[in-house]
Amino acid sequence: MAIYHLHVKVIGRKSGSSAVASAAYRSGSRLRDERQGRVQDFSAKRGVVHSEVMLPDNAPEAWSDRERLWNDVEAFEVRKDAQLAREVEFAIPREMSVRDGIELARDFVRVEFVDRGMIADLNVHWDMGEDGMPKPHAHVMLTMRAVDENGFGQKVRDWNRTEMVERWRERWAELANERLAELDIDARIDHRSLEAQGIALEPQSQIGAPAQRIEGEGIEAADRAEMHREIARNNGEEIIADPSVALDAITQQQSTFTPRDMARFAHRHSDGIDQFNAVMGAMRSAPNLVELGKDARGEDRFTTREMIEAEQRLHRAAELMAERERHAVRDADREAALTLAERRGLVLSGEQAEALAHVTDRPDLGVVVGHAGTGKSAMLGVAREAWEAAGYQVRGVALSGIAAQNLESGSGISSRTIASLEHGWEQGRDGLTSRDVLVFDEAGMVGTRQLERVLSHAAEAGAKVVLVGDPQQLQSIEAGAAFRSIHERHGGAEIGEVRRQRENWQRDATRDLATGKTGHALGAYRSRGMVHEAQTREQARDDLIDRWDRDRQASPDRSRIILTHTNDEVRALNEAARGRMRAASDLGDEVRVTVERGMRHFASGDRVMFLQNERGLGVKNGTLGTIEQVSAQSMTVQTDDGRSVRFDIKDYNRIDHGYAATIHKAQGMTVDRAHVLATPGMDAHSSYVALSRHRYGVDLHYGRDDFANPDRLTRTLSRDRAKDMASDYERADPAQSYAERRGITFRERVAEIVRKLVPEKLRDMFDGFRSPGETTGPNGGRSPEREAPERETSGTGAEPRETEAPERKLAEEVEKEVRRVRTRALVRHARAVDAIFEAQEMGGKASLEQVKELQAARKVFEGVRPYGSHDAEAAYKKDPELAREAASGRVNRAVRALQFETEIRIDPSRRADRFVERWQKLDQTSLRQYQAGDMSGYKATRSAMGDMAKSLERDPQLESILANRKKDLGIAFESGRRLGLELAFSHGIDLGRGRGIGI
Repeated sequence: MAIYHLHVKVIGRKSGSSAVASAAYRSGSRLRDERQGRVQDFSAKRGVVHSEVMLPDNAPEAWSDRERLWNDVEAFEVRKDAQLAREVEFAIPREMSVRDGIELARDFVRVEFVDRGMIADLNVHWDMGEDGMPKPHAHVMLTMRAVDENGFGQKVRDWNRTEMVERWRERWAELANERLAELDIDARIDHRSLEAQGIALEPQSQIGAPAQRIEGEGIEAADRAEMHREIARNNGEEIIADPSVALDAITQQQSTFTPRDMARFAHRHSDGIDQFNAVMGAMRSAPNLVELGKDARGEDRFTTREMIEAEQRLHRAAELMAERERHAVRDADREAALTLAERRGLVLSGEQAEALAHVTDRPDLGVVVGHAGTGKSAMLGVAREAWEAAGYQVRGVALSGIAAQNLESGSGISSRTIASLEHGWEQGRDGLTSRDVLVFDEAGMVGTRQLERVLSHAAEAGAKVVLVGDPQQLQSIEAGAAFRSIHERHGGAEIGEVRRQRENWQRDATRDLATGKTGHALGAYRSRGMVHEAQTREQARDDLIDRWDRDRQASPDRSRIILTHTNDEVRALNEAARGRMRAASDLGDEVRVTVERGMRHFASGDRVMFLQNERGLGVKNGTLGTIEQVSAQSMTVQTDDGRSVRFDIKDYNRIDHGYAATIHKAQGMTVDRAHVLATPGMDAHSSYVALSRHRYGVDLHYGRDDFANPDRLTRTLSRDRAKDMASDYERADPAQSYAERRGITFRERVAEIVRKLVPEKLRDMFDGFRSPGETTGPNGGRSPEREAPERETSGTGAEPRETEAPERKLAEEVEKEVRRVRTRALVRHARAVDAIFEAQEMGGKASLEQVKELQAARKVFEGVRPYGSHDAEAAYKKDPELAREAASGRVNRAVRALQFETEIRIDPSRRADRFVERWQKLDQTSLRQYQAGDMSGYKATRSAMGDMAKSLERDPQLESILANRKKDLGIAFESGRRLGLELAFSHGIDLGRGRGIGI
């Protein structure tokens, strides 16, 4: 995920700034400041890779001189608090080359600023962070007045409009994403929070070199800690105003989250305990927050309505495609493809043949789950020939460029990245048709939203999609486990026979890794002397390099890779491996070259890895090769597929040493031997990938400072970090029906309702139901009649018309029973609540038996109506008589009140209206009681008002909305207190405890 950052500010004298000094610093140049009578010299500043003044058509050419331009601005602005310039600072995707980044920045500045009449002083900085990674960004200083051939005119107020800033933010994201897709780069800028709100949260870590600011007569180093606090404070204010921005950010990489996840996010984006609490309260009260219940570890899980809706769209598209049968392949075409494969020496296993039959069957959706090294690509190559013989166009797609390349080389299917494919669709190009078969490789690494977009497009176009992957390998970077979820719902072919490893015991070990038996696999490798322990990680690293070097010299013609978890370890291992190569005189003359990740030494014979897709060179992110020739200006590399690639460093510098790589880059890779350095960040998914890349052998090294003993190593490498889906939980969305929530068919919806809600004694009448078009399968199960004529369906994927009437009748019976079950649950819960109310009215406390009954009643009620007990109790607290009525079986008023409380809970504006209405009513009542001398009633009313004021401490979202309605609440002046305290203070109320349901 590329970084999104665009910030707009004004450079003015009020803050002690100088336009000339600002321009000198940003351009890394030496400028004379005529107004201050001094030279501003920043020519020693490093990292400025491009600097130019861009003029609109009607501006004087003299202003292309930076010094002249900003001195004229300083002279023209005479006010002591004058605004001198506007600065727009934005991050350039680090995935781009310097040349492409500069070109993108220039295009954005020209279209959005210069073409609107502004003079733009553009400076592109390509700084390196402390982590060795580039932090490219641009500073654009803009004039604030209209210009013509005579000079400056009036200030253009429209350029200050909030809408203009919002446009710049959005246009930068759009333009950057378009360029990334055009360059076939596996990255994008995520600006969805901008679409939702108009203002994205600022990143906590500032881009660029250590930030500095210009103040008065000189340059002073900024206090980075204070800057971070300011960013956090501003972000906290944005979240309190609109908590959906935080929930959107959290769900970019995970479908569900825990209170701990929210607390971590709130801690990062708040300043101080008070704002932290306010941010947490805002998120917990957000209207789009959905409580899912507890996970397997007993932790509360949440998601958002937007995430649920994305999952629903995904499953609706998959359901439609699974039921639609438009892409049949004749047996003759399939057999011909198999014959051709056998002539080439490829004989499919039984599992591969079954997978071939599955993907070339009639349905528009195919799913293949294959363990690592099972020959999925070989099977797909045979499928491609069968599809093409049947007249279909076969296209491949994958998340990364190297995965797309592997799919194409292994199957012959022309393939590209998802980003490139979607960009074509957005431009009206490369759209799917009903004659297309789209093979989606490594689908387990794709997030829910991205896979939903592809499936929805394919479903609308009538194309066939075949999803291929392994849900146990590396998880998606974005939120969701979409591939796993689709496989669970629709099934598919599974290939478990491992072919990559040459020895049977290693194949068994790979199957153990694929099925979560990591300990068994490690035991097998340990017993063969392939797991190596050292006292420290440093010693383990040295041991690994020793073994790698011996293997390299003993078998120079075999392929090998070193794998580890982090980029830091990759660099250390690369340097150590190069040291051995240099010591053995296996490298040519050293050449010092500055590449995207910093300064490196390269020589002929060096192993290198390409880090960015580049169509012109025919390389992908992850392509490996060996340097044939290198100079400070250019490099020639022979890639591992036998091609010779030459390029100029200034045009392509996304390259690094390739002896070692991260495990994430290795998915899809096959080598003769792998050497793995284990670190504590690994888990079951990364260990599965790392220990299954080899044909002949793998060596695993670790240090005891990371893993105290073999058991600790096994536990760490066995950790299951599989991503989840909101739909994995029972209460995925209380506002949606079962069918909408689960994405199931009409008949399955009936069965689901029966299973969950209908009493056991009534189920027999439903068990006998069978839809037309079904026959009884083995063991009494149902199976569709394969040869039945195609049934008429609507164009929207609705259920077959001939089955609709009996199912509708059954559904009506089920719905009646559901209503009866819910009514019984409501009555039981009301009786439990009323009993506690009655005990409190008598001056006592609820007994243990009453508390247990309330808890049991709540559980039953929640089971048939999520949040039912919560909303009912909110109504009963306001009107205890409702609980008494419902307890006696008169539920109509209670049901209406419960529904009203549900609306209030979901809609914060309704809550605010209700709060104001009730506050005003209580205030008037207390006044009448006081005037009448009813002091007992007066105290009770004032106590209720105190409860309301105190409740705002637990509802920051409501507090934020009510802050604009202080007049309605009778607050005549500002006290500086929080709203709840201000309410109590202005009305002379002592905050006390009110009546509640005690447990």
